[in-house]
Parts: sequence; structure tokens; C-alpha cells
Amino acid sequence: MKTKVEICHIDSNRCVVRVSCFEGEQEFGSSLGEAADAEQAEDRARERLMDRLMKAEAAPEQKPPAERPIKRQEMGDAKQLREQQAAGKNEQSKSEPSPSAPPQDQASQPKEIAEPSEAPTDPDDWSEELTAIDLQLKRIGWSREHEQMYLERAYGHGSRHKLTRYSDLVSFLNKLKSFEIGAEAVSVPTPLRRSDLITQGDEMLTTLKWDQESAKTFLQSKLGATSRQQLSDEQLFEFNMLLEEQLMAATS
Repeated sequence: MKTKVEICHIDSNRCVVRVSCFEGEQEFGSSLGEAADAEQAEDRARERLMDRLMKAEAAPEQKPPAERPIKRQEMGDAKQLREQQAAGKNEQSKSEPSPSAPPQDQASQPKEIAEPSEAPTDPDDWSEELTAIDLQLKRIGWSREHEQMYLERAYGHGSRHKLTRYSDLVSFLNKLKSFEIGAEAVSVPTPLRRSDLITQGDEMLTTLKWDQESAKTFLQSKLGATSRQQLSDEQLFEFNMLLEEQLMAATS
């Protein structure tokens, strides 16, 4: 079994690390850790992940109830009952036309688990957000070079046009709004990797087998929001930590 370590966020005050566990190509789970430095954050993430996996392995398997031995007399009674039922069906088929197969009871249908997502759909037009980013850059006093420098630190590439997820674009905009005029692009905090947090949250919701309504109710009760899109990066991180607690409780 191997692990993969990713730094989701790092600044002068804290570091957030994600540790994922694999067996071959199959991922068994992941966990987040937060601390003052990367090493401590990784240790916390590993500890949380191992705790979850150990609890899942220790959970007792549910065994089917043992079958009660069938007595000879019961076998005879059952045979007689089947013969009587067959005779009754034959009489009924002579007097009534053969009905079509009844529709399957809707209550017996398995409940479909909705695919979790941050929002039903991302907007097609991002021009409003792109304009707002330009205004924030002008307010802070950043040139295109400053923007490229910051994007390289935060997302690994120097162009906002390579932000293919709406959530990342919004995260970038929200972070710009928090900067003071004249902020240094080389040292200001970078946002949490929002797309990574969304992906991890989706994985945990699927593991919990929560449908969209269950996830929405939980989110509203804990953070007062109806969609993850309404959360800040820090609140989204908190929501994932709450989901991890639910997973650990479910396997304990």
C-alpha cells in the first residue's frame, strides 16, 4: 500500500496537506491535516487517515442468520401447500385472461444516489468575474507580471485563462479582495486548492452514500449554507473536516 502527499495550501501561518492511500491504482481514501508546517500537517493527515482505515478494517462483518434445520414434517406440509397453491392457480387461469406483468413496486426500487457537486452547473459566462479580477488587480496595484507571479505560486501556471474550473476562478477573485493596496505578489497567502477540496468532498459524500438532499441538509445545519459554492475556502476546508468526522463515526 502506498501513499501520496499533496500540499493544498501553505503560507507563513499554516500549511494544509492531503494524504491519499492507494493499493495499485485503487484509492482507499484520503485525509486532510493542518499545522504550522508541512511536516506536522502531513503527520496529522496520516494519523487521521490510518485511524479511519483501521476502524473500517475492525468493523465486524455482518453474517447472514443461520438457517434453521427443516424437519421432515415441515417439508411435507410445505409440499402439500405448494400443491394446493398450484391447483388454485390452474383454476384461476382457466377463468381469467393472463394479465400482463405488473409494474415493479416503486418502493422496492433502490434509491439513486445523486452525484455530488459544488453547484448544479457552472455559469457559462464568466465575464463578470474576469472584470472583477481586473478591477481588483488595479486596486492592489498589480501588473500582469505580478498576476502571473501569484498565479504560478497558487495554481502552478501563470495565466488566469488556464483556470478551467469556475470554483478556482472565484477562489482567486476572493483572495484578491482580501489583499491590501501594494501587497507583495511573492509573499501574500495563496488560496486553498479549492478544486482539490471539492474533489475530496465528493469522494467522501459518495463513500457516505449521501444523496444531494442529505448533503444539503448537513451543510445547512453545520455552516448555514445551501451550496458549497457559498462557502469560503476556509469554510470548505471545515466542511470536509466535518465529513471526515462523519466517516470516522460511521466506521467506529
